[in-house]
Amino acid sequence: MNGPLYDFFEKDHRRIEELLKKATADRHHIDEQGYHAFRTGLLRHIKMEEKILFPAAQKANGNVPLPLQAKLRLDHGALTALMVVPPSPDIITVLWHVLEKHDELEEQPGGMYDVCENLTRNETARLLDQLRRTPEVPVQPYNPAAYALDSARRALQRAGFDFETILHGKTENG
Repeated sequence: MNGPLYDFFEKDHRRIEELLKKATADRHHIDEQGYHAFRTGLLRHIKMEEKILFPAAQKANGNVPLPLQAKLRLDHGALTALMVVPPSPDIITVLWHVLEKHDELEEQPGGMYDVCENLTRNETARLLDQLRRTPEVPVQPYNPAAYALDSARRALQRAGFDFETILHGKTENG
């Protein structure tokens, strides 16, 4: 059964997805204002997980990292790297794929949110308060340099995703 923390993060996933959907309705003409809201929303969401939720759950777990924590951290690195480069149809395709796979690991029964919810059940009110007060992450202008995209591709690879494979519809590794 989903609890308050699960609900908080699941609703934020849907909010972020809606921002991306609206900003990229025409993938060849990105709504820059909408995409900015998506970027800051996604980065804030990652910050809430990495700085508040995961550490609280790890602490409640005897300071032992949770089984999915390393994979989700790699995903967060890949998503963050994708926020550096200008949006393009290819970037948007890869973003949607990674978000779908990542969110599934967090939201599925027995996934990261269920585990965190169970471990931190005595801290729910404090954590929700902290999460709601998390400020946005400032973003820099896009970096259109080839090395920025190369860096994003390497971050994706470390997280188990292949940029070209995702683009060509072969998603068995994601």
